[in-house]
Amino acid sequence: MGGMPLNDMPWWRWRSNVRSALHMLSDPAFHQDTWLAGRPGYGDVTDAVYRLVEDTWLDNWSADKYVGTIFRDAQEAQLVDAAVLRVLRIMHQVGADAPVTAYLAHEGWPEAVRAAREAHVRLASADGEDPDAAPRSLEVLAIMTGQADAPA
Repeated sequence: MGGMPLNDMPWWRWRSNVRSALHMLSDPAFHQDTWLAGRPGYGDVTDAVYRLVEDTWLDNWSADKYVGTIFRDAQEAQLVDAAVLRVLRIMHQVGADAPVTAYLAHEGWPEAVRAAREAHVRLASADGEDPDAAPRSLEVLAIMTGQADAPA
């Protein structure tokens, strides 16, 4: 993203979306200050989950399938798989249209946040970025991936 070599991975746009979703899902302060506060420009939990799995189909198969295209190595893929499984389990239990409070109150949420954090730190660090920087807005993500003119 900011320091990420955009041409480094063949499917860097998908990597950018996965990273953005993991970043938002992994940051408890962001959950409080943005999602619970209703701050516009960042979507909601469901949006982040869809960004995580929509183009990649990580809800249907392992991230190992994307080693060398989206993910650099098997460790990245393993960490992403762990995060996806935990987040999807919660989404299926609370419902895709559940408010952010339902996700945050779920007993499995802290473990999902931890798994997303581990994956986020690994991917951000591999891309030369500070994993502790604040998540970027969806508008900035769209500009960075060249999808700013794409329909929302």
